[in-house]
Amino acid sequence: MTVRGRTMLGRISVILLTLAAVGQAQIQNTEALVRAMHDRYAKSWYGTITFTQKSTTYNDDGTTKVETWYEAAMLPGKLRIDVGPAADGHAYILADGNVTIFDKGKEVNSRPLVNMLLVLGFDVYRQAPEKTLQVIGSEKYDVSKFHEDTFEGRPMYVVGAEKGDLQSRQFWIDQERLLFVRLFQPDRADEKRIEDIRFTDYRPLAGAWVAARVEVRAEGKLVFSEDYSDIKGNPSLDAALFDPKQFRAERRP
Repeated sequence: MTVRGRTMLGRISVILLTLAAVGQAQIQNTEALVRAMHDRYAKSWYGTITFTQKSTTYNDDGTTKVETWYEAAMLPGKLRIDVGPAADGHAYILADGNVTIFDKGKEVNSRPLVNMLLVLGFDVYRQAPEKTLQVIGSEKYDVSKFHEDTFEGRPMYVVGAEKGDLQSRQFWIDQERLLFVRLFQPDRADEKRIEDIRFTDYRPLAGAWVAARVEVRAEGKLVFSEDYSDIKGNPSLDAALFDPKQFRAERRP
């Protein structure tokens, strides 16, 4: 390579580094982060996804309970979870900010519920940033608190807490890939107990990504995990799957 060629490569390297620094410098608050996440994948993120889930509960006595869940999502905002055999008729439908629970094919409960894992791990890439920011604020995350940190050797953006605070509601986003990695929130059964939920084992899927494993930790212990298999991006799904009024246990993706 000639001296001139080396000089040109050097200039290109400087330009690329400068552009990268400028892009990162723009993300200095929660609004900029959410907009960057959306803009990175808005044109490529899948609109539907299905997978089979191995759900493992880790009990205090050392035993475990394993269930098979069948999940389908239509983004943004719709998720269906069928638990066990279709004959059991046990399912959850999350849609429009509510969860409807079925057992033996009959509706047993319905109540407001926002699933922040769905919002931050999936919906954020498929809905207007303003909507995501509204949901984050309504779920008591302090969007004025924003800092940078590292997790498992990777740089992170953190929303909802000051550095060193692992007790407040907060979420962590990978700086390079702008993917959701970690969430801290109170346990729904005991608000004094903080859950540390992690999206791991990210894999490419249909022009985007999916975390094939989810871990839930509390008080430093693994209490629940999800392992996904038979993952499909952009499958054709009937909107009726996510309508509680049209629920049929035998109707699965």
